[in-house]
Amino acid sequence: MVSSPLALLLALGATALAEPLRFVDCGSKDGSIQEVNVSPCPTQPCLLHKGTSYSINVTFASKIESQGSKARVYGEMLHVDIPFPIPEPDGCKSGIQCPIQKGHSYSYLNKLPVKSEYPSIKLIVKWELVDDQDQMLFCWKIPVEITS
Repeated sequence: MVSSPLALLLALGATALAEPLRFVDCGSKDGSIQEVNVSPCPTQPCLLHKGTSYSINVTFASKIESQGSKARVYGEMLHVDIPFPIPEPDGCKSGIQCPIQKGHSYSYLNKLPVKSEYPSIKLIVKWELVDDQDQMLFCWKIPVEITS
């Protein structure tokens, strides 16, 4: 009986890491975001530790058909977007089965590597996924803090 409350506590702790984030939709036109997960990020702003990679999972529904998609990621500071390189910008290699179909839901999966040489700073991560017409399938923003 003693292990039951402990198991429950551990289960609750594990699910807290994968809680959907509060995000700002910054212009999703050709799709609608259903959920954004950054793991691990149990609280906001997300603490991003240098030298660590974070899992990104965005569930969205497409309002259009598209042969492909491409991700663009930025660090937004003082309303200026600074490009943030990611290992795989091709959405079709990031969990999305292409061609993208109108009315279908997709899980976009990617990694956000935080390099050791990045400064320790608070900023906004802006993540866009554009279709083959360069229109926004989704765009979301969350506050983060890069830390050692």
